[in-house]
Amino acid sequence: MQDWLTRYSTDSPGSQQLRNALAQALDQANVSLSRLAVAVSGGPDSAVLAIELAILARQTDHIGLHTGPHIFHVHHGLQATADHWCQHVHDLAGRLQLACHSMHVQVQHTGGTGVEAAARQARYQAYQQLASQCGVSHIMLGHHQDDQAETVLLRLLRGSGPTGLAAMSSASERDGLCYVRPWLHIARETIWTQAQNFLMASGWDTVYDPTNHDDSYTRSALRERLTPGLNARWPGWQRQLARHAQLASQTAQILDEVAQTDLAALDPSGDEASIGLKLWRTLSPARQAHVLRYWLARNGLRAPTQAKLDDIMRQLRTLHALGHDRHMRVRHDGAWVCCHRGRVWVERPDQPAQTR
Repeated sequence: MQDWLTRYSTDSPGSQQLRNALAQALDQANVSLSRLAVAVSGGPDSAVLAIELAILARQTDHIGLHTGPHIFHVHHGLQATADHWCQHVHDLAGRLQLACHSMHVQVQHTGGTGVEAAARQARYQAYQQLASQCGVSHIMLGHHQDDQAETVLLRLLRGSGPTGLAAMSSASERDGLCYVRPWLHIARETIWTQAQNFLMASGWDTVYDPTNHDDSYTRSALRERLTPGLNARWPGWQRQLARHAQLASQTAQILDEVAQTDLAALDPSGDEASIGLKLWRTLSPARQAHVLRYWLARNGLRAPTQAKLDDIMRQLRTLHALGHDRHMRVRHDGAWVCCHRGRVWVERPDQPAQTR
């Protein structure tokens, strides 16, 4: 590590900015490096994240093959060069003197699920398994300001509300793991400059993923078709959309606080498994919709489409008008949203049918 470290620009403004953001994220996460991993695909963003974290760990005398931090790599098998990418990431880990753990996954994209979403799901499942094996509680991801701006644009095009427009958060929980994104406020250019610095210092180059420029993929299409025009007409638009995500996140937090208060007033069961229909109907239509979204999320279901939400709300209102004993069962996200005798609950396939 020392050979390339003496040639790498650790005192450059870009490197210092990246490492300062890492140090701040580690302080906020309050996690030891032994319980931390970096998800590395081999591309410049995640590779530089591992490089800068290794330098930070070395500067604080917390580094080693058995003490962490760790590198996680997921082999999706979707590219002919996937084996090379995996070996390349292991090579990087060796240069950084970090333990590297890789896992092969099979990406199943049937039943209407796109390959991007299926690969993401498989990746998170692999992270969960690797984390369990290595005693890891936090995983760092190399998303940056440009990624955040692209996510906001995609959410806008899909008609997302304030919660969706908050895009990626600096820290989020999934399957018992905390995912940390320390560089959401840092431009891609800063990170890629450091990738070039590492290449010149060590001879190790990042991998090239052709899907990043294949506009048959949604995010790649945005980069290829929309980004050049936005860059030409509105330079710095990424920074403004990332700022928009911050404001949307604050708005979403306020809305969730309102929904939490509304849910508590709906006479929920102790585990929030059911709510009262009569009390729900006393809310304004906007708050009826938001508390339903919030309640479904609390029960582990994805946010419904606007059409599905409208259908659920229409049926709930009709039930009240028709009488107390009417039944409702609406399919959503592999479960049923049910109502009977004035109670609304979620019923899953592995649960017996019931009335409340």
